Amino acid sequence: MTRRAEVSLGEHAVLAVLAEQSRHGWAVARELGPEGGLGRVWTLSRPLAYRALDQLAARRLIRATGTERGEGPRRTIYAPTAAGRRELDHWLSTPVEHPRDVRTELLLKLAIAKRWRLDTRPLLRAQQRVFRPVLAALEKAARTRSADVVDRWREESVLAIDRFIKGQLRTR
Repeated sequence: MTRRAEVSLGEHAVLAVLAEQSRHGWAVARELGPEGGLGRVWTLSRPLAYRALDQLAARRLIRATGTERGEGPRRTIYAPTAAGRRELDHWLSTPVEHPRDVRTELLLKLAIAKRWRLDTRPLLRAQQRVFRPVLAALEKAARTRSADVVDRWREESVLAIDRFIKGQLRTR
């Protein structure tokens, strides 16, 4: 069985931007920069955006589709390949594994899904299933005699995530 190459969060973000519209690296970096539409949710620096483009191209998840004039050398336009679209679809439908990844990865997935008018309920329900045992364990740990501020913080954090997910499901 061939193991899937690990695609980073930055690479997934770049792939999502390209799936919306074929673009050159500067436009991708702008979209993921602090002032960009997705940059509001999760920011990727320009050098890391270009590195992600190189990595995605090396994995054949994106391909060059042409060039356009710029203020210097011609800019290469990229678009996802069929394999890139499959990778992106898989990533968008997969819940995060750890509560610490909610603020970055899950929120980015939800923002992309909103832009694309995708139904987020399957992802949110899957996320609830992943976190159900985590919440139960953290609630139990927070109620022990040896519970400390870290145990209580972790419990409250996952309870907040659970409330957020339930609220998102109600508004869908």
